[in-house]
Amino acid sequence: MQSIYLDNAATTPLKKEVVDIMTETHMNNFGNPSSTHQYGRKAKALLESARKNIAKYLHCDPSEIYFTGGGTEADNLILFNSVRNLGVKRIITSLIEHHAVLHTIDRLVFSDHIEVCYVKLLEDGSPNLQDLENLLTDGKPTLVSLMWVNNEIGNTIDLKQLALLCKKYGAYFHSDTVQGIGHLPLNLKETGVHFIAASAHKFHGPKGVGFAYIQKGIPIQAHLIGGEQERAVRAGTENLPGILGMEKALQLATENLESDMFKLKELKSYFIEELRNNFKNIQFNGTSAAIDISAPHILNVRFPKSIPMLLFQLDLKGIAASGGSACQSGSNKGSHVLQNVLNEQEQKKTSVRFSFSTLNTKEEIDCLIMILKELIKD
Repeated sequence: MQSIYLDNAATTPLKKEVVDIMTETHMNNFGNPSSTHQYGRKAKALLESARKNIAKYLHCDPSEIYFTGGGTEADNLILFNSVRNLGVKRIITSLIEHHAVLHTIDRLVFSDHIEVCYVKLLEDGSPNLQDLENLLTDGKPTLVSLMWVNNEIGNTIDLKQLALLCKKYGAYFHSDTVQGIGHLPLNLKETGVHFIAASAHKFHGPKGVGFAYIQKGIPIQAHLIGGEQERAVRAGTENLPGILGMEKALQLATENLESDMFKLKELKSYFIEELRNNFKNIQFNGTSAAIDISAPHILNVRFPKSIPMLLFQLDLKGIAASGGSACQSGSNKGSHVLQNVLNEQEQKKTSVRFSFSTLNTKEEIDCLIMILKELIKD
């Protein structure tokens, strides 16, 4: 049976270079970066070199990078710090954010009694910027939290445009960039965003490691209590093999970004064309089929009818895809993103998210189309 992995928005396979450097670190650079002897000093030097290089790839200062256990922790760190340390009284977000943001905001509403406003969405799921500006005009101490790339429908926002709008009204701007880092170019110095969150396993790095970017000059208090690691913001011995693996993965993604984007757009365009040629009334959710404005690696397909157990049937054929975020795989509620983008009739149809990496090929797409034709009858 063929095996075709098309769920890269959930996680990506490790690249060999990443595995190699992590193995080398486990074997030969196992020292604790907080130790003062030669093993610890060497580990500390590698840690800070990784921080410096990650900052270089994203065009920011190394002091603005805080290593975390992943994107969810980074989002938590930023949101809790904004409310409890920066005086934020209101968070403006959208109903199609990742649950790392939405559920954290729910907790802050409960524990800190903050106000939350949900910006209106356009028909394609993009935030209504006029509505956002209307919300900002009252001058309340506000954090705007809108994700750069939607992990289910591939919509993107203009970070610089949003940052300028927030600056105009004195609001902080946070973006969960987990699904965009390594897939789209990002210059943090030019963009002006105050906070971002990133996770290594979305760009062929290891799971369980990520980072928060916090713009220089913004005060921050301890998130995990304990030792003095990460400048006393995030206690706990640093995951040096994971951090060095993340550094290598981001280096490879940055060096190959232009060619990788071209290949992914070409692959997605080919898949869209084949779907339209072989299935009547096929539709696409969000802006995912708009090649020039959506994430190059995500396509959310809405078939003309309900197809029971399609994901299960694809899995039996060796095809890995998803109905939405992997974080909701144990839920029977369905995709909260599609519930807020599609009308009730459209929600009854079967939608599948296919997400690619540069390891995928047109031959795999051909195989997928053949299997879909077997499973979906007019």
